[in-house]
Amino acid sequence: MLPLAVLGNVNVDLIMGPVAPWPVPGTEVLLDHDDLRAGGSAGNTALAWAGLGLPFVVPASVGDDLFGRWLSDQLAPHSADWVTVPEATTLSVGLTHPDGERTFFTMGGHLSSMDWQALRPQIEHMTGGLLLLCGSFLTHRLTAAYPAIFAWAEARDIAIALDPGWPPAGWSGPERARMTGWLAHVRHLLINEAEALALTGAVDTTDALTALEGMLPKGATAVIKAGPMGALARRGGVNARAAAPAVQVVDTIGAGDIFNAGYLAAVARGADLTDALTNGTALASRAISTFPRQYGLPDTTGAA
Repeated sequence: MLPLAVLGNVNVDLIMGPVAPWPVPGTEVLLDHDDLRAGGSAGNTALAWAGLGLPFVVPASVGDDLFGRWLSDQLAPHSADWVTVPEATTLSVGLTHPDGERTFFTMGGHLSSMDWQALRPQIEHMTGGLLLLCGSFLTHRLTAAYPAIFAWAEARDIAIALDPGWPPAGWSGPERARMTGWLAHVRHLLINEAEALALTGAVDTTDALTALEGMLPKGATAVIKAGPMGALARRGGVNARAAAPAVQVVDTIGAGDIFNAGYLAAVARGADLTDALTNGTALASRAISTFPRQYGLPDTTGAA
């Protein structure tokens, strides 16, 4: 199996809900569900790989506070070499709503100062395999070093996967240009339906897939995650699709990140495109429908 690594936003997530938007100011609302867990896009992916018992690397830093120590404990032993910085650990509060939507409140914290040169020793031993970059619009200093990371990965025959997330200011001209520059180095683009349509200006996912493939190097894969509709992808001019199983959802936060974990784990095992999509959708569906979250899949699926 090829080596796996994820580099991006590892932070603390406090998930609560469901709550109907929006409570009257000054009142108190009792909720049925809460979960304090390692989170952020990179954290969610790392938790899924850990839940599957896979070897992986997750270079990261944490703040010098109680949340930083707690976060390191959640991903031990993979956090053994994490860097502690004199800042608050980034905390995100996610409120789930009855209609399946969610609202996030996130403080900046340590993520904005994550530094490639400080994190690089944690991953320097890696050769070959897959490196997922994620949370690109939250890790400003790390993201500025993407050109250096691309060069480093290319020299070690490491394939880059990218799930950048949604830019806070939307897909402006400068953000589109920056994204286009990144895509020249990406072998697996993993984005959701809203991001795909906004980035390409396409009217449907089929057209968006074609446009995205055209932005990538020859032979690279464009993947669009479509929630309960599953996932679709395009590589070499050929489309593939996987349906998502019907499940009773507990909370969908991190579903796309967990899909990434399942998809890339399958790619690392040499699975074909359809099987990789199927593995991703099955893993995400399992996680969002269990509490505490479970990442193992029933043996009958053959997906894990």
